[in-house]
Formats: sequence, structure tokens, C-alpha cells
Amino acid sequence: MTTDRSLATLLRALQSPSSEQDAARLLGSATALLTLLSNPLNITLLTSQLLTAPAIWYGTDGVSAESRILAVFSAASSEKIHQEKTPQFPGAIQAREELGKEPWLKAVVRGADEKSPRWKHMLVIGGLLLGFESHDGNGLPVTLRRTLENAMIKATNLALQEVKNVGDPSCASISIALGYVFDILNASAKNQIQHDLLLPLLVATMLFSKIGLQWGYFLGIMDVDVLQDADSKFGWSPNCSSYSQMQHLASGPVLAGFGGLSRLSAFCISNAKDENLIYKTSKDLAAFTRSLCIQWQQNKLSEVDVTEEQVYLNEDSMRKSLPLLWEILKSTLFAVVIMETSLLGRVIGDGIKSPLQAPSMASLALHTLRNLSFVSSRLGPNSFSQYNYVYMSSIDILSSYPAEAEVFLREIQFQSSSNIPEHPHERCNDLFFLNAAEQFALCLPKSIVDELFIPSASRYLGVGNDRRLLESFEAAHSVVLAVFSCPQNHELVIQYLPFYITTLFRAFPQNLSSRQFRLAIKTLVRITAPPSLISETQPVLSATILEMVYSLVSDASSEHILPVSKRGADDPQPVLSDKAALVLTLIDSLPFLPITDLQEWLSLTADSLNSLRDSAMVEECRHRFWEALSIGEMDVARAQICVQWWNMKGGRNSVLHGKAVLDDGPFMSGALGELSKL
Repeated sequence: MTTDRSLATLLRALQSPSSEQDAARLLGSATALLTLLSNPLNITLLTSQLLTAPAIWYGTDGVSAESRILAVFSAASSEKIHQEKTPQFPGAIQAREELGKEPWLKAVVRGADEKSPRWKHMLVIGGLLLGFESHDGNGLPVTLRRTLENAMIKATNLALQEVKNVGDPSCASISIALGYVFDILNASAKNQIQHDLLLPLLVATMLFSKIGLQWGYFLGIMDVDVLQDADSKFGWSPNCSSYSQMQHLASGPVLAGFGGLSRLSAFCISNAKDENLIYKTSKDLAAFTRSLCIQWQQNKLSEVDVTEEQVYLNEDSMRKSLPLLWEILKSTLFAVVIMETSLLGRVIGDGIKSPLQAPSMASLALHTLRNLSFVSSRLGPNSFSQYNYVYMSSIDILSSYPAEAEVFLREIQFQSSSNIPEHPHERCNDLFFLNAAEQFALCLPKSIVDELFIPSASRYLGVGNDRRLLESFEAAHSVVLAVFSCPQNHELVIQYLPFYITTLFRAFPQNLSSRQFRLAIKTLVRITAPPSLISETQPVLSATILEMVYSLVSDASSEHILPVSKRGADDPQPVLSDKAALVLTLIDSLPFLPITDLQEWLSLTADSLNSLRDSAMVEECRHRFWEALSIGEMDVARAQICVQWWNMKGGRNSVLHGKAVLDDGPFMSGALGELSKL
């Protein structure tokens, strides 16, 4: 009788509009009553009233109501499982007759009737699935679980058919409810979703809606509250209104469930039948990230380089408010990349076979990544595998279409012709261009490379002393080396090689890492040695380059420790002095020397190795020397010369013991050496 009176009181209270606090209190009472009622008709009645009650749906935030309804049925079903598993104390009197799990569930589902729209039914069924499956998947019998999953999919498809446009309030509810339960649905149920109808709703909810990322306009709103304090430092106060709005956005149902929504979106992309819809989704992602990028560029915080944040931003912002901002932006990056992974999977796998759409989608994907480069640059190179997949796959696709690749590169090329931009965001875009140019060097004609790549890279070749530009500096060197390595660019090598070698030796060792210097010299030796076209007119050029390196060894410092490259940061990099780096450079270049020069340079390199004094660096160089000789870097002819030098020309003793003993033999087996006193 007590529960019946409580039910009557609650039903009366649900009929009047209320405040947020009152609605939360009423929903708490409803959760408790759902688990206490034993009459199925009362449970059905309460469920039906919760989906239409003015106190819940009018006068409160609609999205908040949807999330709370989902939570009510999730908590109630979870409590039902808990009651079932809790043993009765011996001798305890059962105060009421409890309703079994299966009839209780059926009574709740019957409450999702024609009085409420289909998208509200999804909240009920989704809440039940979440609650019952929270107990390690053992909350429901398999048959009943499959029935509930099928009911969820049926409600979803019917709700999708009722949507008039992607701006309808129901779109967010459909997306949120399905996003929460998507990971626990079985494969058969997932495949029954009408993916073509769901995908536009998901994209609109996540990227464009007021409860989602709002086209990135939240960055513009917060810019008003980025102020300069008395210490001339900029700050975004945790007490300002825009920070509160950002907190509300981050804790809202969309961003809180961004992972599930992005996976659901990716699944819809992979299974959508309309290729035009796939292409439109790719354009939507590019448009959203472009808007986000513009909003960031207009924000005062974008004027502070990441290496100078400690200087120009106050402590409160660094510790409290900015971590929230970057958490939202990183979630955005991850979600967009997950969707782009599926988009490119459609191009590569089953394919979007249209020759017009394939390069367009690859170009849009690269534009999307470029727009997000202000976020991804903070995560470092090779930050996560899906980003690398999207980046490299897009480049591979676009490389098959040189004309479209040229158009893309012209769209993202440097805005100013000669000067390095002052704005950090523009420098970030320059870095993206340099990294992309390195990948496209092989597929473009010489004239385009000469026009776009060399001038752009030259701008950053001499700026290694500025730590803000270190990555751009290394990227510029990589672009030049990529251009030089392409067979069709041998005329450019002849034209620009003197300038580049001068720049290279001027930058080392103060500004250039050992890894980058070694790679540069090795590449130059390789492209100037036979059988390259350059070697026909300049046969001693490769040896000359090594001679320049060798001449630096005697005067190089054994104490100065070189900077570590950020490129390839996942690879372990040994600590090296200037002299050790030069010795390793000589060793790296040995497999590419002309055969006629190899034996001479083997001895010269061993002599250089013996000039080192630090035992750890000596061992590092010896190990690298042995690798170059033994693991297949040499071809057959060069390997034969190396074997002879190692065994019969004193190479082994020179490398391992620091002295060369020529084996002039033949000697009798067991003969005594010159130093023997016997």
C-alpha cells in the first residue's frame, strides 16, 4: 500500500512543469519505485508517464532530460539484478511480493507505447540494456537479451524514419541513446541499423549541434575571457563564464560519449550504401575542421608558441583551465581521425571507385588533418597509429593523381613568399606543408618541385638555432633530401647541391641533430655515387663529400653533446659527441661509396674511430661498423672487399684493438710473432 500511495503522489507531481532540481528529485523517486513496484500494470503506467510527463520534458533542458531518463532505467535495471543476487537472511519476513526480472522487464517495455515518440522508446530500451549488461554480460538470458536488442534496433529505425531534418531535437536523442549501447549490441543487430539515415544525424549532433562542438565556435566565445594580467601574462580564468560553459560542454552527453559516437559513426560509414553520402561526410569533416581552425587562429591563445607557454601564460591557466580545453580538442582530433579511417577504408577497400571522388576524398582528408595540426602537433610525431594510417593512406591515394596532388599542394603552400611567419599557427601550417611535400616529391615533375619545394624548404634551412622552429628546420632538410633522391631531379641536384652542402655544414653541430646530419650525408653520398647520372660528370663527388666530413673529425669536440632530433622520436637515439657523430656518418656512408674508393675509406673510417676516447661511444661506433659490414648493407662486390680488408688488410685489429697488423704471410702454423721473447 505504501508503494501505491507513493506512486499516486509521484504521478500527480509529474503532471506539472518543474525546475531542474525538482525534476531530478522526481526522477530519483521514479527510479526507486520502478524497483519496488510488484504490479506489472503500475510499472507500465509509471514508464509511460515518465516519457510524457510535463515535469520532466517541459521547463527543463531537453538533453538533460533525455540523459536522465536513460540513467533512470539503467539504474533501475541494475538494481533489479542486485536484488535478485542478494540472498535473504534466514528467517527474514518478505515484506512484499517481488516481481521477477523477466516480467519486470516486459512491463517496462510495454510502457514505451504510442503515447510517446519512438526516440523516447530508445531511451527506455537503451537504459535497460546498459543496466542489465553492466553485470559482466550476465544480467539477461541470451534469448531475452537478443529480443531487447532487436527492440532497440526496431525503435531506432522507426525513429530515424520519423526525422524530418537533421536539426530536429530528436536527432541528438537518437544519437546519444544508440551511442551509449552500440558497443554492447551484437553484430547482427548492428547490421540491421539503417546506416544511411543515421550517419547524417551523428555528424550533425557531434560536430554542429549546440550540445556538440558547435562548428568550433566555443573557441571564439572563450577568446573574450582571455585577458592580460598585471604581470603581462595572458590567462583564461577558471572563474569566467566561458570556462563554465566549456565545463558544461565537456560533461554533456555528447562529449562524454564521444568515443562511442565516433565508433558508431565509423561503423555507419563502413556500411552505408550511398557513396554520395560518404563523400558528403568527408566534406562535412573538412568544413568543420576548417571552421575550428579559423576560430583557433582568431583566439589570443594561438599567438603563444607551445615552447613559450611558460613565459606568456599564467599559472592558473596552465594548471586549471587550459587542460580542459586541450582535452576537448584532443577528443575532437581522435573522433575525426576515427571517422576518416573508415572513409579511407571505403576508398581503398570496397571502394569508392569513381576516379573523381578518390583523389577528392584523399585531398579532403589531408585538409582535415592540416586543419587539426595545431592539436596533433602537441601530441608529437607518430602519436597514434590511426592518424598515421589516415595521413599515409591519403598521400598514397593522391600520389596516383599528380595533377590533383599539385592542386592540393598549391592550396596549402606558404602564404608569404620569403619571410618566416610570426604567428605560431601559420608556422604550424608551414610544417604540415613541408612534411607533405617530402612525401609527394617522387610523383611530381621537376618543374613543380623546383617551383614549390626548394624555395619553401630554403626558408627554414638556416633556422636551427631557434628552438621554436626546430621541427620545421629538420622537415626542410628532409624535403631537400627527398627532392635530391628522386631520379628525375638530377638537374636540380647539380643546381642546388653546393648551396645545400654549405648550409648543412654550417648548421652542424650547433643546430643539427646527429641523426639528421648522418641521414643527410648518407643520402648525398648515395645520390652522387654510381650508377647515378651525376656520377658520370662528377665521379669524385661522393668521395669529396666524405672528405669534407673526415676533415672535421680531428678538430671535432669529444665533449659537446649533440641535440636529439624530434623526428623519429620513437627510435632510441644514443648520446653522441660531435666527433662520434662524424665517425658514425662515415660508417653510414660506406655502403654507397664507389667500389674503387671503398677500401681506402674503410681504413680512414677505422682511424677516425680510434681517435675517440669515450668508451661508450667507441663501443657504439664499433657496433655500427660491424653492422654495416655484416648485416647485408653492402652488395656482393663491396662485401667481398670488406671481407678481404677485415681478414687480410688489418681491418679487424684496427677496429677492435686500435692498430692495424698487416697479414703479409704466409707463415708456418704456430710461428712466433716479432715481439715474442722466447
